[in-house]
Amino acid sequence: MNRLKWLYPGLKFKRWIFLMVLGVILISIGVSMAISIRPLDIIKYRVPGIIIILFGIYFNILGIRRMLLSIYDVLSPEKNERLIEVLYQERYRRKGPKIVVIGGGTGLSTMLRGIKKFTNNITAIVTVADDGGSSGALRDELGILPPGDIRNCLVALADTEPLMERLFQYRFNEGKDLKGHSFGNIFIATLTEILGNFEEAVKESSKILAIKGRVLPSTLEDVRLSARLENGELIRGESQIPKIKGKIAKVFIEPEDSKPLPESLEAIKEADAIILGPGSLYTSVLPNLLVEDLTDEIKRSDALKLYICNVMTQPGETDDYKASDHLQALYDHVGSEIVDYILVNNERISADLIEKYRKEGAQPVEVDLAKLNKQNIQVVQEPVISQSNVIRHDPEKLAKVIIDLVFQKIHGY
Repeated sequence: MNRLKWLYPGLKFKRWIFLMVLGVILISIGVSMAISIRPLDIIKYRVPGIIIILFGIYFNILGIRRMLLSIYDVLSPEKNERLIEVLYQERYRRKGPKIVVIGGGTGLSTMLRGIKKFTNNITAIVTVADDGGSSGALRDELGILPPGDIRNCLVALADTEPLMERLFQYRFNEGKDLKGHSFGNIFIATLTEILGNFEEAVKESSKILAIKGRVLPSTLEDVRLSARLENGELIRGESQIPKIKGKIAKVFIEPEDSKPLPESLEAIKEADAIILGPGSLYTSVLPNLLVEDLTDEIKRSDALKLYICNVMTQPGETDDYKASDHLQALYDHVGSEIVDYILVNNERISADLIEKYRKEGAQPVEVDLAKLNKQNIQVVQEPVISQSNVIRHDPEKLAKVIIDLVFQKIHGY
């Protein structure tokens, strides 16, 4: 009975099925005519038979092609690529390297936009220590994990129409209770209430956005981030840390024995590459690494382990930091076995942008090679930024460098 559904009206399949049936009939007739063994019948039967066979083959090819295009138009009406290109890209990405990325904020989502063009086998492990803005408000009012960084990564990995992405990123500018909230945050919060589970809400959101890969919270526990300054002062709350004036000595999460998801540990075990950053060192990258067992699993891995250093310093977090200072902060918190490579930008930044950032209290991160070479790390220097009104990592440049490094690691060249 299910097979007959292909003949339902409106599917635009029947015409192509009948065309293929006609093609088979013509091939059968042509073969029966062409196998005549009498020499005198060559002109009368064999030549017309061969012509009929060719018509039958043509009708079959045309019918198959048109039916596949009908299916493709229904399943993916918004795409303009040719079917063969889409099939090739999808097959290529399905066989791509297994990459685990760890971090949060805009830096991580920027990188994901580039990597998803090379592989579908992406696992993003995202911080849930945020307690500011829309995420913080939903966290306090509803008792859920902060959805903001998760949302950004979901949208970055989305393979759906631009309108859906715009919808998830839309931020309300008016309304007493809605102002400042993004639709995506509210959507994830609503799904959490309906399903009773934040993890399931993220999975369902992933399906709706048809993402390439998967996004996992670093833990399902209600973790809070705090910082101890060099002068001994204690700062509680992720959103409060960048507002301080003193230098950070250490950050830590509470509860300290928070556990990661089993899927995260499994992804790290199977990974070809584990990428830390880019993103805020103390508030996006390190909170994930402080989750118990996650760092130990990374250290045991034989995968490529890469830290992507920020291009600019961040006021309140990494003032005056050089590349070696970023790396040393990682070492001080979780040990030197956490990464094997550090990627730094070597593209010249325009003087106008440097001056603009200087007024905001930021400056380019200096690549102090002499000190980096003493830190048991392999330094990769590449032009990986885009410069417009802001300085950001360029998704495509960044992804290409990462994929090249992964293939060098896998294939040994």
